[in-house]
Amino acid sequence: MQEIGRKRLPHEPPLSVDASREVFFLTICASERTGSPLLCVAPQLLESMAFYQKNGKWWAHLAVVMPDHVHLLVSFPPDGGLTATVRAWKHWTSRQLGVAWQRDLFDHRLRGEESLREKADYVLENPVRAGLVAEWEQWPHFWIAR
Repeated sequence: MQEIGRKRLPHEPPLSVDASREVFFLTICASERTGSPLLCVAPQLLESMAFYQKNGKWWAHLAVVMPDHVHLLVSFPPDGGLTATVRAWKHWTSRQLGVAWQRDLFDHRLRGEESLREKADYVLENPVRAGLVAEWEQWPHFWIAR
């Protein structure tokens, strides 16, 4: 009997792609897509992202915490991997902060024709499009690598 539900999708880039030289656009959703469970722990989520950055687990160019999902523009070191790194981060935030994440995530590797700046603008404007603030700078739950 076939299991009903979503199929697990592969998230690692092909072997021909050097993931350490790529930028990935990630969307990681809370299991409850209603309400604002992530905003209660947004500062801690951003701190955990900065911790991963400081310890070389990933290079997060930009992160925005929304009420029910997180957007990241991130690169990964050669010895790490997208799947294992994000799984470990989700596991830690689940245990330490009580965040219930959906099983999977959405990932998209930025291609040559896509501008990092355009995708960053898209991510930063997410709270504006959601009607939460008038200008992205008013949204308190973002982090930009310096």
